[in-house]
Amino acid sequence: MSASRLQAVEFELLTASGWEEYVLLDSGNGLRLEQYGRYCLVRPASQAMWQPALPDEAWQAADAIFQPSSGESGGQWLYRRSPAPEAWQMSYRQLRFQVFTSNSRHIGVFVEQSPQWDWIMETVQAAAEPLQVLNLFGYTGIATLAASAAGAKVTHVDASKKTVQLARQNQALSGLAEKPIRWIVDDALKFLKREIRRGVRYDGVILDPPKFGRGPKGEVWEFFDLLPSLLQLCRQVLSPKPRFFVLTAYAIQASALSLYYAIQDILALKGGELSCGELTLPEHSAGRLLPMAIFTRWRR
Repeated sequence: MSASRLQAVEFELLTASGWEEYVLLDSGNGLRLEQYGRYCLVRPASQAMWQPALPDEAWQAADAIFQPSSGESGGQWLYRRSPAPEAWQMSYRQLRFQVFTSNSRHIGVFVEQSPQWDWIMETVQAAAEPLQVLNLFGYTGIATLAASAAGAKVTHVDASKKTVQLARQNQALSGLAEKPIRWIVDDALKFLKREIRRGVRYDGVILDPPKFGRGPKGEVWEFFDLLPSLLQLCRQVLSPKPRFFVLTAYAIQASALSLYYAIQDILALKGGELSCGELTLPEHSAGRLLPMAIFTRWRR
């Protein structure tokens, strides 16, 4: 194939900005030093293959460090100061939510997703009428709340009942308790098949599937095995004139181009803006960008 026949791909490097209560203080040696409100935490960051810029004293001053186990995300928090509370509150723009330490390295918010929240809000607000939005693998619901705050009617789906409960608490914290949000505890594939049978359609879809997971009845999710089937089902629940689609992936051995061509091929979206790239965190100490995830997104 000649170079003239190669498709041009729009690649974006999205950097989380606009945060007042979060700072990536430093990174290196496979770790990240982060400030979440009043608390300073150390968590794994496998892509930080460089040396830290701050001295050891700065890292030793952290309130807690996460020690991973051999599992995918299991482990435990070691508290160097008085233990952090079970949960504390933070905010991003008009959204408010809980942050917590548990038996996972995840703490209730993926800061690097904030450019996606902004993009979703802009897209929803630009629509002439309220959009029907589906958020699959919705976790603690911040993307759901971003879409809801912008005026969308949102269906939030996650396999964890506890996580959905946390998302509903975040809804109340953000002052969005009266907004039309459907909270569903279900396996994503089974839910989509039911929606197709019911004839339910969505104008926007947010996908943030894990590398590996289990549904509420033990259903196994494997990213590479099941993503094509998931996208085929998503195609069938899209409205005749959808407005947006966004897919994010973490900790997988793939390029953003893989997601880009999957969306382009399977969803067969016509026109609009299709791009892919990386979500990054800006580092305060040395100005580096810490890569966190890959994504592709489309909007009409």
